[in-house]
Amino acid sequence: MAFFLETLFGGLMAGMLYALVALGFVLIFKASGVFNFAQGAMVLFAALAMARFAEWIPQWTGLESKLVANVAAFVIAAAIMFVCAWVIERLVLRHLVNQDAATLLMATLGITYFMEGVGQTLFGSEIYKIDIGMPKDPVFVLDSVFDGGVMINQEDVIAAVIAACLVAALSIFFQKTGTGRALRAVADDHQAAQSIGIPLNRIWVIVWCVAGIVALVAGMIWGSKLGVQFTLTTVALRALPVIILGGLTSVPGAIIGGLIIGVGEKLSEVYLGPYVGGGIEIWFAYVLALVFLLFRPQGLFGEKIIDRV
Repeated sequence: MAFFLETLFGGLMAGMLYALVALGFVLIFKASGVFNFAQGAMVLFAALAMARFAEWIPQWTGLESKLVANVAAFVIAAAIMFVCAWVIERLVLRHLVNQDAATLLMATLGITYFMEGVGQTLFGSEIYKIDIGMPKDPVFVLDSVFDGGVMINQEDVIAAVIAACLVAALSIFFQKTGTGRALRAVADDHQAAQSIGIPLNRIWVIVWCVAGIVALVAGMIWGSKLGVQFTLTTVALRALPVIILGGLTSVPGAIIGGLIIGVGEKLSEVYLGPYVGGGIEIWFAYVLALVFLLFRPQGLFGEKIIDRV
């Protein structure tokens, strides 16, 4: 039982990180109808910016405090993502209003390669470290219930708490603020939102900024765990089954879908892997997503995409 709980907790922690990346897709699609294939590049670009500025700031200023350097690097990286959002809206999205979905998808693919190239030019292509002080050593809990206790990775727990706090903040933002309600109005009907005076271009900038912050937090966490390297762009591919499962238009669906994928990957690898030679964790999410595409293409909580495009 203790081993099962360890596997379950590990899956939940991984699922929260998948959900965090999937949120970027959901936020942009809900507000603009754009399937943002550049989300993985945004995660990489934001993580590169934070990693490099966390390294450069102490060199430039002589600061010895790692906390101050990380906070300053986070703020600078967030500002860079805001500028990226403004540039994307100004130079790309504004000229593609009312274009078909295929055109918008190709535009985000172009943004992907552009951000990867610029990121490599500005920040380099080595593997960089983000050290935000998260403990790496595991701890044992429930010692009184199970012999030897249940091992939990402290870094995964902290990462999951950060992701949960961001999700809660986004939920409050969408439900309780005027800007959040405007975003939901645009998501429901672009033309109706414009008819009551909601500026569509400004809303798109805001939602890309929010998606940029989500990408930065996701990149910070993944970079702390694995190092910042160009394979981070593949994180977006891990999030695709999550949004298919939860629904491309549902924020709660992204969260629940991420948890289901995370737990399913870990449990299937541990309990079914030995019978099929292992490797289930690599393809489990995609097979599950394929099943949902066949029987419920809108996902658990999403609406039918055909009605939106």
